[in-house]
Amino acid sequence: MYLDTQAKKILLEIARNSVEAAVKREPTPDIFSDLPELQEKQGAFVTLKVHNQLRGCIGSFTSDLPLYKLVSEMAVSAATEDPRFTFNRIKPPELNRIEIEISVLSPLKRIKNPLDFELGKHGIFIKKGGLTGCFLPQVAVETGWSKEEFLSHCCSSKAGLPDNAWEYGDIEIYIFTAEIIEEKLHKKT
Repeated sequence: MYLDTQAKKILLEIARNSVEAAVKREPTPDIFSDLPELQEKQGAFVTLKVHNQLRGCIGSFTSDLPLYKLVSEMAVSAATEDPRFTFNRIKPPELNRIEIEISVLSPLKRIKNPLDFELGKHGIFIKKGGLTGCFLPQVAVETGWSKEEFLSHCCSSKAGLPDNAWEYGDIEIYIFTAEIIEEKLHKKT
């Protein structure tokens, strides 16, 4: 799915308003969009950064909610529930420095050959038993990792598996693409 400029702007506004309300401990604003592409039910992640440093990232691969509502929920969760920041949540003075990135996801596609993906184009989702981990496509670009490093880091740091677990046939590996919508440094006027 490719979103037009208006749909992207609406999603960024929804995410921004949701993050600000959550951080200020205010009710999430009522939202609605009748744009057909924002009514679609698909996965999305919301990533929050300050000066390129991660401050929260939460998402879902599937949803029963329309995309615009999922983005609102994931934005609130990224700001208030990312377990990596339990003791260092985003605070109101940071809000004008928060950069928002929304990743609208394609459906997952299982691959048999673990190296059968394109760095920078595909994200990966790894599953073994109840252990799972994922990296969005842009992680490969940001880190400069090889395919093997991308898989190894996902296994060890995300799924809690040995870093070479992807080399064995008893693990499920899925790929997906993401349409990235970025809001650079937000400035109040």
